[in-house]
Amino acid sequence: MELALETHGLRRTFGGFVAVDGIDLSVPRGSFYGFLGMNGAGKSTTIRCLTGLLRPTAGSLRILGHDPLVDPLPVKRQTGVVPEDLALFERLSGNETLRFVGRIHGLDEDVLSRRSHELLELMTLGDAGDDLVADYSHGMRRKLSLATALLPGPKLLFLDEPFEGVDAVSSRQIKDLLLAFVSRGGTVFLTSHVLEIVESLADHVGIIHAGRLVAQGPLEAMLRGPEGTARLEDIFLSAVGAGERPRTDLEWLSG
Repeated sequence: MELALETHGLRRTFGGFVAVDGIDLSVPRGSFYGFLGMNGAGKSTTIRCLTGLLRPTAGSLRILGHDPLVDPLPVKRQTGVVPEDLALFERLSGNETLRFVGRIHGLDEDVLSRRSHELLELMTLGDAGDDLVADYSHGMRRKLSLATALLPGPKLLFLDEPFEGVDAVSSRQIKDLLLAFVSRGGTVFLTSHVLEIVESLADHVGIIHAGRLVAQGPLEAMLRGPEGTARLEDIFLSAVGAGERPRTDLEWLSG
């Protein structure tokens, strides 16, 4: 199985705090990989290590056949990233943002113009293309960030909570776009708190808990399991040790 991304013993610490504790990821080429974990489990720190925003404390990684710590440029040319904090330029318009990104990647002017128009229309941002990013809503910023990630035509997409704050119509369009991207051989590495989204899109899943990878594999096999058909929610709760539900019968809470 050819891998788009693999890590061995990936570890990241902040002083005495261990955020990512020696994880071994295996993401097949052409897969839709859902990376799950509770708040503070290490998801975003892992993505930052994979995308070059943080340097791992220990371990090794290969992305699309390259070591990004040694040879980062080929990796950056072939990957798109939607980070948790979006990292957009407030004083540029949507059109200017895409033009800036396209020029960095050396896109031909005709290609850049066509792709920018298509992406803004797809993200229902066509009428806001000349508006400043500072005036965009959170959902609009998230869609623009995804457009900038897709613009160069990447082979691998890193998406950190891409559907947060996105309306239902745009969410459906983005899902269809991502599934088409994977069907043509692209690879998606997605984090999301919404298990239903991951279950409807992903074909491989990894679960991180307290910095450690506690489950990984094809989603279909995980859903079958040794005890028959399960839901991703059940698998996730079991993997992170949260199978027992907390008390919710507050006597003072009533209609």
